[in-house]
Amino acid sequence: MNKVILITGASSGFGRLTAEALVKAGHTVYASMRETAGRNATQVKEIAAFSKAKGVDLRTVELDVLSQDSVDAAVERVVADSGRIDVIIHNAGHMVFGPAEAFTPEQYAQLYDVNVLSTQRVNRAVLPHMRRQQQGLVVWVSSSSSAGGTPPYLAPYFAAKAAMDAVAVQYARELSRWGIETSIVVPGAFTGGTNHFSHSGRPADAARAAEYEAGPYAGFGEQVQKAFAEIVPPDADAGAVAEAIVDVVAAPFGKRPFRVHIDPTEDGADVGFAVLDRVRAEMLHRVGLSDLLKPRVLK
Repeated sequence: MNKVILITGASSGFGRLTAEALVKAGHTVYASMRETAGRNATQVKEIAAFSKAKGVDLRTVELDVLSQDSVDAAVERVVADSGRIDVIIHNAGHMVFGPAEAFTPEQYAQLYDVNVLSTQRVNRAVLPHMRRQQQGLVVWVSSSSSAGGTPPYLAPYFAAKAAMDAVAVQYARELSRWGIETSIVVPGAFTGGTNHFSHSGRPADAARAAEYEAGPYAGFGEQVQKAFAEIVPPDADAGAVAEAIVDVVAAPFGKRPFRVHIDPTEDGADVGFAVLDRVRAEMLHRVGLSDLLKPRVLK
């Protein structure tokens, strides 16, 4: 069945790959991004050309996840154009790289805004439509760092992704009685096909960062990035994340996995999350709320 899908942060990386994979599977997809008439104008043209060449329904929509007005306008446009939103995919995110101490509190807040608060803006715009529809799917693109191996120098990003994952779990329980399903997709490290390192932010406090690089952590930043390159298999394909999301969307309502791991480095997140999610589920059983573990069929 054709679904109307909105993806955040779809100008490149996982978002762009997912958008193209989903339209090939027969869905109507809105690839959202900011500055569609500015820095992302080239991406808008590329997506339009892809849609025409492949004979698929891939559209772009202006959406800045840092602006509630922009989010509201984008969601209203999708609903006006297509009549509904069946799936929202929280993919927008940003990475920073450097010593934790060298990032200002304002930078931490900005990372939290992009990776966590953005999902709240989008949910507040999309979920009323899904509740009226009495069915929907929320897909969250998390990170294996939230329960797996976490090398240093990525503290603000790792903290923000862990917070987003925690929010996703809570939303899953609160939405289940409205007939809205949740799947959390957990990618591991990829050194190709994403913009993680090529567009990662740097510490604002350059002097403190320099102290680390001149002291016992001299050359440590390059060492961490080299380590990633060594542990990620050369054939690791970021497109596997997109295909996993396609499978989630295609699965029958009520049968979709709560978590899906796509981790070429096998950093242990599948084990960590299995324990954590089981503990959370057991608590719901103990307090008589086990029905929250499955979405209710309302239609």
